[in-house]
Amino acid sequence: MSYLHPVKREGGCLCGAVRFQVQGQPLRAGLCHCLDCRKASGSFYSAFGIWPRSKFQGTGEVGKYKGRSFCRECGGRIFSLRDDEAEVMLGSLDQAPSDIAPDHEIWIERREEWLEPLPWTVQFQHDREPVPESPVEEDEAPPVEQQPGT
Repeated sequence: MSYLHPVKREGGCLCGAVRFQVQGQPLRAGLCHCLDCRKASGSFYSAFGIWPRSKFQGTGEVGKYKGRSFCRECGGRIFSLRDDEAEVMLGSLDQAPSDIAPDHEIWIERREEWLEPLPWTVQFQHDREPVPESPVEEDEAPPVEQQPGT
């Protein structure tokens, strides 16, 4: 009964000098086709998951380049840490994360023509654009509470 025990995933770099673990399911997961991710991964895209920073723990000495952390020994790119989020390269997990499917693709303008878009994902030309708040229509406005005696 996995719902009683939070999922703990472990991972690390190729040589094992850097290790990490994340708790629970990611907030979101995606594929990135940007040139930076292509060059950093040596592949056509990068697969990543985003966890709350509080659910990430890591050990080992990492180097950093443009916010991306890598192992100083083997050069493996494994995660990027921000104040509130931890972006983990899904290929760096010890066990294949078969239960984590991408929910979005970014930088699709750079996607190889022979790679089909994943039909269940949200597609973004570049980075994930913030979703603008829709204005409240007059007939959808919340009711205003009347003060007693008015």
